[in-house]
Amino acid sequence: MVTNIPTPYRLPVFEILAAMPDITLKVIYCSEREPDREWDLKSTAYEAEYLNERFYTVGDKFVHANPEVFGALRSFKPDVVIGTGFNPTHLFAFLYAKISCRAFVPMTDGTWESERTLSSIHRWLRRRIYLRSKAFIAASDGGFDLYESYGVEPTHIFKSHLCTNNAVFECAPESQKQYDLIFSGRFGELKNPLFMLEVARVAALQLGRKLSLAFLGAGPLESEMRIVANQQMEWVETHFLGFAKQADLPAIYKTARVMLFPTLADVWGVVANEALAAGVPVIVSPIAGCVPELVRHQLSGLVVPLEMQLWVNAVMRLLENPILCQQMGDAGRQIVKDYTYANAAQGIADAVRLAIGRPVERRPENDRTFINDCK
Repeated sequence: MVTNIPTPYRLPVFEILAAMPDITLKVIYCSEREPDREWDLKSTAYEAEYLNERFYTVGDKFVHANPEVFGALRSFKPDVVIGTGFNPTHLFAFLYAKISCRAFVPMTDGTWESERTLSSIHRWLRRRIYLRSKAFIAASDGGFDLYESYGVEPTHIFKSHLCTNNAVFECAPESQKQYDLIFSGRFGELKNPLFMLEVARVAALQLGRKLSLAFLGAGPLESEMRIVANQQMEWVETHFLGFAKQADLPAIYKTARVMLFPTLADVWGVVANEALAAGVPVIVSPIAGCVPELVRHQLSGLVVPLEMQLWVNAVMRLLENPILCQQMGDAGRQIVKDYTYANAAQGIADAVRLAIGRPVERRPENDRTFINDCK
């Protein structure tokens, strides 16, 4: 597998994959870390190789270009090459697979919605690669939509969803609720934290009481967020908790009543997995890829267009109804149960097996999600 950097929500998946008796896994990372990531990651229980750090930035994205991936692949001699993107390094990996007559499998977190504005050149490139691929791995139903828009047969697509350690979140001791609202993510424009501050202020005014708000994370907007927070101290008590370690997250989530996820562009949103596993309902914009698979409107949370009063109404509805909050939290715990590292690893393994011609039985957890009246 050729991928950008280690991530906390994929390391356990790769460890389970590597332990399967018919799989020998090597993960080739383009880099050990990217500048905007502060994850605390443990050593891996699978073979991994880190290429020389060679990337350039395009907007807020890091584009990796590691020609030495050819040597790393020649040394390992894989039967199947999985590429998790379309950086130059991934394209080099695809070329290696074609030159060496090895099966190539694309893997994406992207969705039809996230890629609908791609240029014609980007679309042409994807079409060329998909025509020469043996199987496909998607992180969500939106990924199925994406592949199918290029003519890929659904029977060749397998889901390896994004997830967290549900048991750790669910089993963390229940805590007294300290915060009405919580936000978790990078403090950048696409995550929309300033919108959340204004939602909290207006909701407090309309409820006629002070609200408590917690921010988990860090990022370039933090200084501006602190200025705004200071300006509205009369109505919103804002706490900046910094970048929390993975082990500390379950206890922190359980101190909150509702999570707000007002994203402008997220292909999924693992923070929603974390909140639901902790029994915290989520108010989310319809842009997030976890809608409606994971966050189902009026079941595990509320899916609300990014209009101020609509979000204020949603916040007020949940904060004024603790029983509804509890019901949504309980439903979220049930929905997120199938989003496990083991199921995510199974999706990758089945795609690999299909790519080399082995018979594969379709598993519901690695196929499209059937949602009954989620809206």
